[in-house]
Amino acid sequence: MANIPPATVARLPLYLRSLASLPSDRPTCSSEELAQIAGVQSAQVRKDLSLVGLRGVRGVGYDIDGLRLQLTRLLGLDHEVRVVIVGAGNLGRALADFAGFREWGFTIVGLVDNDPAKIGTTVAGVPVNALSDLDRVVGDGEVSIGIIATPPGAAQDVAQRLADTGIRSILNFAPTVLRVDGIEVRRVDLSSELQILAHHLHGPGAL
Repeated sequence: MANIPPATVARLPLYLRSLASLPSDRPTCSSEELAQIAGVQSAQVRKDLSLVGLRGVRGVGYDIDGLRLQLTRLLGLDHEVRVVIVGAGNLGRALADFAGFREWGFTIVGLVDNDPAKIGTTVAGVPVNALSDLDRVVGDGEVSIGIIATPPGAAQDVAQRLADTGIRSILNFAPTVLRVDGIEVRRVDLSSELQILAHHLHGPGAL
């Protein structure tokens, strides 16, 4: 999906998730219905889907099963995606136990940490390995994605370690900007999101 605008790619999971809200016996849906569930404009839905080669039939809409299948393939969810989490603290352990990953085809194959008290334990059946074993964990588990759930001071080193194993996709939960060449990094900054919400609570126009 290299030539598809990033904003469009970011909305594709939203459309796929929205399809699950439709009645199971429905064969088709309109762009208006999908837009209402997804919280976007219907014109945006049509534009996004057309950019990835998906077009509905005028007066009929989109075939739901076909649309779900194509979106699943476009997002790479038609096969198992293996993930390693670096950081076995509260956040890392919660992520390892999150059932939603398994629902969408993501398998957590290992947790990695440098705390001797955590190494050798398991979380939701997932073993906690030493950080020094990261290369082996990634190789043995055929890992495609690394999740960073460490304190911010350790995140850059961890990102480089992940890159050195051959991983090219990272989801970063540490509140810091990572600089790693040739790596696709997505950042989830929970503290920043809370600060934005706090601004809206107390800023101009707040109730």
